[in-house]
Amino acid sequence: MSSITDDLHAMREHYDQTPLRRVDLNSCPFGQFSKWLEDAVKAGIYDPNACSLATVDGEGRPVSRAVLLKALENEQFVFYTNYESRKSSHLDQNPNTCMHFPWFALQRQVVVTGKVRKIEAKRAEEYFNSRPLESRLGAWASRQSEQLDSREALEKAYLEMQEKFGDSPPKPPHWGGFALIPETIEFWQGGPSRLHDRFIYNLEDNHWNIQRLNP
Repeated sequence: MSSITDDLHAMREHYDQTPLRRVDLNSCPFGQFSKWLEDAVKAGIYDPNACSLATVDGEGRPVSRAVLLKALENEQFVFYTNYESRKSSHLDQNPNTCMHFPWFALQRQVVVTGKVRKIEAKRAEEYFNSRPLESRLGAWASRQSEQLDSREALEKAYLEMQEKFGDSPPKPPHWGGFALIPETIEFWQGGPSRLHDRFIYNLEDNHWNIQRLNP
């Protein structure tokens, strides 16, 4: 029987996208991102707005986890979370972060880097109230990133919140959103012979410059 390493050595995808040219790109990275996101939605990509969010703890150790992009407005990428979570603790100490959108089924990915800031409580409350009831109750039940004795303990907490708030749970004071203000946005598309196309938008003096990178 072959080892898992042998299996991994044999795993290989063949990229065949039409070369991406500079002329094909939108001069605005947000317009380009919106176009690719729309393509991902049309292609039926599972959770097309999901991305990996990377943070760094107080000792410089990186951590990555999945979050959902919930708004792209005012040139900001917005996501929501528990402000008492591990990711929020990291971002409070170091606002530098990175979002990675892995649309591999389309042979594409996007990497966004920049700094985050917390959004206004009113804006977070408006979004919270638009969420399904189960999600709103779950925001109360889960003490995100804290140790948990059992699945049963979490389900019990959920039922307690359901009994307490019924159909109208308010936004928890510890729940809100972050807006990532981009400094760079990179677009990657797979190409034959591993000659992938990479373009990075850099914000310089309030202007987005576009450069091609080696794959």
